[in-house]
Amino acid sequence: MKSTARFSLRVAALTLLVGMIALPAFAGSHKNRIKEPIKEPQDVTRQCLKCHMDEAKDFMKSSHWRWSLEQKIDGKTVEMGKGNALNNYCTSVAGNEKFCSKCHAGYGMTDFKTYDFNNAENIDCLVCHDTTGNYAKDTNTAGYPTARAMDRLLMVAQNVGKPNRDNCGQCHFFGGGGDAIKHGDLDSTMSYPDKNLDVHMDLEGNDFSCIECHQTEDHMITGNSLGVSPGGKTHFDCTECHESDVHPESRLNAHVDTVACQTCHIPTFAKEKATKVWWDWSKAGEERQFDEKDEHGHHTYVKKKGEMKYDMNIVPTYKWYNGTGGAYLRGAKIDEDEVVKIAYPLGDMKDNDAKIYPFKVMAGKQIYDTKYKNLITAKLANEGGYWKDFDWDKAARLGSKASGLPYSGKYGFAETIMYWRINHMVAPKEQALSCLDCHGDNGRMDWKELGYKGDPMSNPKWARSN
Repeated sequence: MKSTARFSLRVAALTLLVGMIALPAFAGSHKNRIKEPIKEPQDVTRQCLKCHMDEAKDFMKSSHWRWSLEQKIDGKTVEMGKGNALNNYCTSVAGNEKFCSKCHAGYGMTDFKTYDFNNAENIDCLVCHDTTGNYAKDTNTAGYPTARAMDRLLMVAQNVGKPNRDNCGQCHFFGGGGDAIKHGDLDSTMSYPDKNLDVHMDLEGNDFSCIECHQTEDHMITGNSLGVSPGGKTHFDCTECHESDVHPESRLNAHVDTVACQTCHIPTFAKEKATKVWWDWSKAGEERQFDEKDEHGHHTYVKKKGEMKYDMNIVPTYKWYNGTGGAYLRGAKIDEDEVVKIAYPLGDMKDNDAKIYPFKVMAGKQIYDTKYKNLITAKLANEGGYWKDFDWDKAARLGSKASGLPYSGKYGFAETIMYWRINHMVAPKEQALSCLDCHGDNGRMDWKELGYKGDPMSNPKWARSN
């Protein structure tokens, strides 16, 4: 059965059979600890804090709460994260907090700059610890739960447990505005995958939860996204579980010094759901008399968003990566004649810390200030937002004010690109790449782009020397 079919059946079961589903062994352990009255989500948090204030203090240091991380980018130490980064999806959180904070692990964020990050009562404990499938955040409500979840707060709170794939997936599967849109290797099919989709999360095999690999201490979850934390250091590696000499063939083991495990063991991504690969905001606002969909069932044009392209079963783009990345920093000047790199890997063949990794490439066109030459943090949602008034000038003015950027009143659209590292959808070893998938006349590697004179298999002098 397809993973998508299993996911749909599971959702239906959780919806229709509340109270009859099999909960984990620890579920119900808080039945005598969380009690009425619960009139708002913070009432749950207040009861959690009676026993877990230390955990709350730890959590309030995390990037899931603060939406910011001190990191080094382009030689500068900066505070950067979801709260102030730019991307080429919906551009920026600034001015859109009420909409974007559906994926904030807290309640009530309407302005990132003024939000009280020291108020523990606004921590959303349930979004990560619900085990019942009955808790979800609503859209455009500053991070508050849906009406259905509000009616079930007591039951959900009494059945909390360790985070599962659905908890993490509420945000990470649906980033960028929908299922599979942003990452390419994370979507709803990863909640209940089979072996061919992902060997680690295979329900009938390893059945790993996310935190099996993203190990956590004091609520600090390992792993950094290149999109918002390119200079982050909390990485982990496949070799933490798999020793470096894992192959029976020594020639394969020799690749480990220069080739990441993911490169061979994730031959394609977006296996069962198409992911977005192009978003042209310059076409938004046009009145079109047709409703086109591509072969994947996605709209190729939406008035409030512009033109979009999707792809599926994608062969990754391969780049050297040393564990750090570069990023466009808000307010920086761009060269409008060049494609603007918003987030990208660092490293090259001369860098002994770098390996060849697989990436998803997301490209598009987005608004920028033609006088000040910086990308604009456009206001999209709610009053004055582009999605409401279809007025780019107003959206640019309000969004720039929200992020503290100047705005000249003159705008255009610049082409941008982002790289997203591919780590999930690991195939069974029988499906891993073989020699001729990368080498030879029809190999998938662009050797010259990687810095080689040609295929290093054809000339040993072209191989990287450490």
